[in-house]
Amino acid sequence: MPSSLTTEALARRCARRPWTTIAIWVVVFVVAGFLVASLLKDGETTKFVFVNNPEAQKGLDLLEDRLRGPIGTNEVVVVQSGARIVDEPSFQRVVASLTDAIAALGPEYVRLETLANYYQTGAEFLVSEDRHTTIIPFTMAGDFDDASDHIKKVVEVVSAFQGQADFKVLITGQATAGLDFRELGQEDLKTGEVFGVPIAAVILIAVLGAIVAALVPLILATVSIVVALGVAALVGQAFELSFFVENIITMIGLAVGIDYSLFIVSRYREERARGLEKINAIGRAGATATRAVVFSGMTVVLGLIGMFLIPFNIFMGIGAGAIFVVVAAMLASMTLLPALLGLLGDGINKLSIPVIGRVQTKFDESRPGGFWDKVSKTVMRQPVISLVLAAGILVAAALPFFDLRTGFAGITTLPDRIESKQAFLILDQEFSAGEVTPAEIVIDGDVASPLVQAGVQRLTTLLRADESFSRPRPLEVNEAGDLALLSVPVNGDSATEEPLNAVKRLRKQYVPEAFAGVPAEVHVTGETAFNIDFFDLAKDSARIVFPFVLGVSFLLLMLVFRSIIVPIKAIILNLLSVGAAYGLLVLVFQKGWLNSQLGFTQSPIIEAWIPLFLFSILFGLSMDYHVFLLSRIRERFDQTQNNTESVAFGIRSTGRLITGAALIMVAVFWGFAAGDLVGLQQMGFGLGVAIFMDATIVRSVLVPASMRLLGKWNWYLPGWLGWIPDLRVATAREAVAPAGAND
Repeated sequence: MPSSLTTEALARRCARRPWTTIAIWVVVFVVAGFLVASLLKDGETTKFVFVNNPEAQKGLDLLEDRLRGPIGTNEVVVVQSGARIVDEPSFQRVVASLTDAIAALGPEYVRLETLANYYQTGAEFLVSEDRHTTIIPFTMAGDFDDASDHIKKVVEVVSAFQGQADFKVLITGQATAGLDFRELGQEDLKTGEVFGVPIAAVILIAVLGAIVAALVPLILATVSIVVALGVAALVGQAFELSFFVENIITMIGLAVGIDYSLFIVSRYREERARGLEKINAIGRAGATATRAVVFSGMTVVLGLIGMFLIPFNIFMGIGAGAIFVVVAAMLASMTLLPALLGLLGDGINKLSIPVIGRVQTKFDESRPGGFWDKVSKTVMRQPVISLVLAAGILVAAALPFFDLRTGFAGITTLPDRIESKQAFLILDQEFSAGEVTPAEIVIDGDVASPLVQAGVQRLTTLLRADESFSRPRPLEVNEAGDLALLSVPVNGDSATEEPLNAVKRLRKQYVPEAFAGVPAEVHVTGETAFNIDFFDLAKDSARIVFPFVLGVSFLLLMLVFRSIIVPIKAIILNLLSVGAAYGLLVLVFQKGWLNSQLGFTQSPIIEAWIPLFLFSILFGLSMDYHVFLLSRIRERFDQTQNNTESVAFGIRSTGRLITGAALIMVAVFWGFAAGDLVGLQQMGFGLGVAIFMDATIVRSVLVPASMRLLGKWNWYLPGWLGWIPDLRVATAREAVAPAGAND
């Protein structure tokens, strides 16, 4: 009799009380849906927040505390005419009307004291050299989140002027770009669903051979996604999550929700075909497939916990979203799925597909033969050659990784149709894009003292001599006279190399030279400075995250398989597939290899959060297949003690399922990669290509070849570790009693 705490006992209990279990999940689903509809948007943000305190954050805190209060976002309206110049009355009328319309929104939306145009100030820096373009700069009211909430109304006001004859009226800025990134993220979410879900459904039908059986994993994935989004909505009220969280939850939820269900449904049908009555078949599936799902899910979650070791809200938000949906998928697989199976019974095979359905239901993994059996035995006949060739392919694919350059995909990577990008390009060409994201030099000291004044003058002189900077703005000083701000526009997109290098020179060369011996602390902040600090943070965090993920993966696999060789080998193989994914990312996105053919946007950088995220999530997702495959191999080995036959058994009994599951993941991930945001393109492509290689080269070649060479050493556990819990799947088969058609 199974313990009441095991996956088998839980599966049996839920199968015997299907309506109660389903009712509980319906309530949870409805509550989660309500939370998503009412709270999710309020819990999301496009801003970057450091949890630690780098230089950029220190400068920002000083500005908020002692000079400006809450820091709003800088926005710029661009008014351009090919036929008219700013000196003409018609040009002035358009600009004046537009300025008045923005001012009419009131101080809740715009800091009116910052709103100005050329006709009010006479400032020539607001007019382009050819006098066909002028800008209207202003700062949004409130903090970043307030600006994000209100910018849509401002954009609507500006858009109303776009129909003016002979005039192009556009807006760009931090909040405007954030709005476009959010809206593109939503479009990409729909693209991923439209592309990925139908393909996943077709693959499920092909693998399971019945429409009803294929619908069950889709139901489980949908429930998992909605529940995870509901949890994210609640968490977002206390800790704002990156707007990417919806994409992450949907993408990962579709992948793991479908895969987990696929493994369990297949094992249930296998046990029914073997003759077990319905509840016993559900229990056996719970003791084996569900158990493997729980361990693989735990590996994913433990790997993603590494994201919380990085003190930055993007990593924490993305990691949290992925964890929420993996846990939801695990819980649904452990409870809701057995309830559905208990309700459906052999009805799971209804609407069977001719030929395919018959083949799938009559499949007997205990009988040698078939494609995967031939593959595994071919590989194991020449294990050394197979190992060298497969590993060589992955190493070759990983080589471009050494040219990896990380950064942020700035506004210039948005599609050309996006008006904030169009405005940015005009601004950068005719003025300086740094008007939107200037470097902000915060001087903490007695501003009126001769030494500080001399330091400011020296710094201004150095900046004027550097072509990467535009003319510094007038010095701002707080009422107490102990804090000053010198803003200087930095030419170019704040996420690209030239402005990044310029701000690095400012920090490391110009500020130390100008303020040597001056009794003041100087901090450089601003968007570009934040980007630099973020990149440094990502590099430093890798030294913590990588060992953490490797360590917890090793410990969990050692417990599951009672072996130290299995986890060491799994880690090496996963490192090969992750390294190959990194290399192909660089090859496709940075170097442009097959970029246009695949429909991706070429980028000089890989998003700085991508490598750490891919490493954390791929180690978990790859373990899905590894745990599922090795569980069958270990289960067979414990029965027969025949290593080679056990490996062949494991490959042929899981080959069809793992291949289908991998294809589903690839379809889902590449569906999200088909969107417009470069970060999601890189993430979807990286995950998809890594899973594809893991399910083919690693699982079909490297695993059987290495296990053939190691023999019984695969299961070696030192005697001094004999005390660890035995978490292996039970090997004893239940007595097969005659079963009715739907017992």
